[in-house]
Amino acid sequence: MSGRKTPPARRIADALVERCGQTYAEEAGIRLKNTPQPLYQLLVLSLLLSARIRASVAVAAARALYGHGMRTPRRMADATWQQRVDALGEGHYRRYDERTATQLGEGAQLVLDAWRGDLRRLREEADGDHDRLVEGLRRVPGIGPAGADIFVREVQSIWPETGFRAGPKAVQGAERLGLPTSPGRLAEAARGHDDARFAAALVRAALDKDIVDEVTEAARSR
Repeated sequence: MSGRKTPPARRIADALVERCGQTYAEEAGIRLKNTPQPLYQLLVLSLLLSARIRASVAVAAARALYGHGMRTPRRMADATWQQRVDALGEGHYRRYDERTATQLGEGAQLVLDAWRGDLRRLREEADGDHDRLVEGLRRVPGIGPAGADIFVREVQSIWPETGFRAGPKAVQGAERLGLPTSPGRLAEAARGHDDARFAAALVRAALDKDIVDEVTEAARSR
């Protein structure tokens, strides 16, 4: 990064969103809105992304599951374990496919039992409290701290009541870009942009040094 002065945070934020401001839900083909099916699809994607596996593989596996009709908790629960394994395999999600297929089935059943298939009921239970929302998400088999962070990060533009949320990986991206890392100052840098897209772009920067270099150079030229 050549030792030249880092551009102001606003220019970096603008260049970042312009370069890679796509949520992972969008990449997976989810038209995210506050209705049961896309919210459940995001939960599935969050579980897949939370494993130690490339994000592109997790996205491909999610697309394969949806392509085989497993877009709702009922359809996921009704699918056989082998059908879930086969769909994950199509997305090359092979390292964790058997365990994940079990978690997806158990998680779908929990969503049906606890929230009647509608994650908006979890939102109502949390009542704007971030910790309660995360606690509810972590009831789902396979959703640990990382998976809950991903869900909250991706859903925040349609569930804005808990405030701007970045998560540890996004904070790492902010640090690499020379952006502030405290929650308040990072939220200020995000102002004017869709929160979920900005946070996802920070994650992409954390995962790809080329993005950091390209964004920094683009910000200097503004």
